[in-house]
Amino acid sequence: MNLDECYVLLLAHLRPRHLTNGWAKGGVDKLELSEFEGLKSAGDGSGSGRQGSSDLAFPPVEASPSCFGYPISIFFIIINEFCERFSYYGMRAILVLYFQRFFGWDDNLSTAIYHTFVALCYLTPVLGALIADSWLGKFKTIISLSIVYTVGQAITAISSINDLSDNNHDGKPDNITLHVSLSMIGLVLIALGTGGIKPCVSAFGGDQFEEHQEKQRNRFFSIFYLAVNAGSLLSTIITPMLRVQLCGIHSLQACYPLAFGVPAALMAVSLIVFLIGSSMYKKVQPQGNVMAEVAKCIGFAIKNRFKHRSKEFPKREHWLDWAKEKYDERLIAQIKMVVKVMFLYIPLPMFWALFDQQGSRWTLQATTMNGNLGAIEIQPDQMQTVNAILIVIMVPIVDAVIYPLIAKCGFNFTSLKKITVGMFLASMAFVVAAIIQLEIDKTLPVFPKGNEIQVQVLNVGNENLTAYFPGREKINVTVSESSGFLTLDFNSPPNINISFGQQPQQYPVENYFEKGYRHSVLAWNSNNIVTLKDSLKTKPEKGLNGIRFVNGLDHAVNITMDGITYENIVSYNASDYEFFSSGEKTIEIKGVCSGKSPKLEFGSAYTYVLTKCDTNGLTLKTFEDISANTVNIALQIPQYFLLTCGEVVFSVTGLEFSYSQAPSNMKSVLQAGWLVTVAVGNIIVLIVAGAGQFSEQWAEYVLFAALLLAVCIIFAIMAYYYTYINPAEIEAQFDDEDKKRNSRKVGDESDLYEKPESFSQTAM
Repeated sequence: MNLDECYVLLLAHLRPRHLTNGWAKGGVDKLELSEFEGLKSAGDGSGSGRQGSSDLAFPPVEASPSCFGYPISIFFIIINEFCERFSYYGMRAILVLYFQRFFGWDDNLSTAIYHTFVALCYLTPVLGALIADSWLGKFKTIISLSIVYTVGQAITAISSINDLSDNNHDGKPDNITLHVSLSMIGLVLIALGTGGIKPCVSAFGGDQFEEHQEKQRNRFFSIFYLAVNAGSLLSTIITPMLRVQLCGIHSLQACYPLAFGVPAALMAVSLIVFLIGSSMYKKVQPQGNVMAEVAKCIGFAIKNRFKHRSKEFPKREHWLDWAKEKYDERLIAQIKMVVKVMFLYIPLPMFWALFDQQGSRWTLQATTMNGNLGAIEIQPDQMQTVNAILIVIMVPIVDAVIYPLIAKCGFNFTSLKKITVGMFLASMAFVVAAIIQLEIDKTLPVFPKGNEIQVQVLNVGNENLTAYFPGREKINVTVSESSGFLTLDFNSPPNINISFGQQPQQYPVENYFEKGYRHSVLAWNSNNIVTLKDSLKTKPEKGLNGIRFVNGLDHAVNITMDGITYENIVSYNASDYEFFSSGEKTIEIKGVCSGKSPKLEFGSAYTYVLTKCDTNGLTLKTFEDISANTVNIALQIPQYFLLTCGEVVFSVTGLEFSYSQAPSNMKSVLQAGWLVTVAVGNIIVLIVAGAGQFSEQWAEYVLFAALLLAVCIIFAIMAYYYTYINPAEIEAQFDDEDKKRNSRKVGDESDLYEKPESFSQTAM
């Protein structure tokens, strides 16, 4: 079928039937018949796909129109998922900065609230699955919770409007509690919405396929995952760009309302697109409170088995068979399917424990690397987009090239084998991360520990000097140079002396040292020797550069650099460090002088000594306190590549496997169970990171790699003994038995009226 035919068919189903019957007859209708001639019946309302059943619980579902062999309805579902993921990841990308810079929360509180929100997003799928499978059905659940989701995004965007409570127009909200309350309400609604529809959308997409379309259904899950990552990629690029724009009614601020408003608009678009395809969806009806029946059945089986634990009672094939006294065999068989898959889920959270460290440990690793890639500069938190970019590239390659090649080689690459390979690749990604970390560690500065201190002498004067450190040879320091940091024992009072030029006179440095810190001795001349305690105890975070100013003028100054003001730096004294991104920055003393800083790279720290400021400009002496990162950030790409390949064969396959092995009335429940493994994985990270205090980061990477490798081996053994099933066939067998039982019942009733004597003899 070509694109024109697909377009005509789409129009036919979007237009009201009374308008299309005339022009479509012999065109679209004939096309539909040719497309679906000989296909299996859609089966009963539970989606079992059984052909030819006449005694079904629900009317047969009409086959959906197709395009290129795929139901047209899935294209609406994929567009819906793309917009929803854009909305979610776009909002999440700026959430921590919103907490820090708008609410003024510290790093710990911002991080805690952020992870609580993410965890909630991956726990609410259980609620969404229960609502879908037991009450509303997938379609109505998606519609209802998408409305909740859209409202939550809108409330979050409103909470970020500074002018909402800025009554005095000073650029700061006067009632921060109002903004926090609105934001928390919005985030709770978003978590309920995004989590609630997570297990429903992919399962609803799977429902659109006929039983014989297994190949198309598997490819749908790959395309579905591609849409997820395409939305994620674009949103994480676009929304940070929107955030840095300036907007406001009375004062210009970072434009959080726009950055949150665009994701809210995309969520509204997602809902509208999904509604447009409503008439084409195959909608499987809910079958009552399935989970309650499952819980009761399992509870009864355990209770009954405990009552009959004596050896005098014969064993049964499966522990759930002890529920046969009360529950029918169909429900017991369905629960057996779910329990089998849930058992396989037990090792899976370990994969997510490694995968989700892209946003934490790997980003922190990137802050210690150099982001210069020729003409492009990559910020540490932008490296996460590598995963989304690689997903967009690798999903079609793996699906259209790798899997077919493996099949041609005669290797039976089953779903569980794919998941095992994905876990192994993720483990190897962390081995690569550990190797890179060892290379980074060789370049990191050494900071004082315990009772140690470090001291450097900066020659900010106009003549050479000599520094005398206890127990060491004298060090000659030329003009505008540093002695470099020397490590000394705090318990032995470090008597440091300085002589200037050729003078034999030595001038003592006052002992203002504090253990565990670095210190800088600024020496202008014999009358001006100042000791500073450096506030930096680690490399600057997020690849930023720490800059402090020393005022070498005879009056106090206010210095502004790239919009940040260092206030009231007195003569012959220094400011604290402020932090800046890479590149050249404008330095200005308002109304007096201005100039440009040296080009900043990544992760460095400098002391700028102001020696001159007039109408001709300003003059600085630059001292390097911490050298810039030297290991290039491009070396992280191999570990991202391995992890992404692992994700492709693990996550995409997991979605498809969960759907294919689930009974018709519990598909959303298994999808929710799959998503819960993500939440458990994040909890594992918190436990391992909290319990194991590693002095070396590479050791933590190796630990996680070893844990996942061990889990991978365990899972491979479990997968070896797993027997794949076809839930539709099993349910069809029960349908056949029900049909035969009903036929016998009808026959018996007929005998009752037509052959009473025969009945009587039989009874006797």
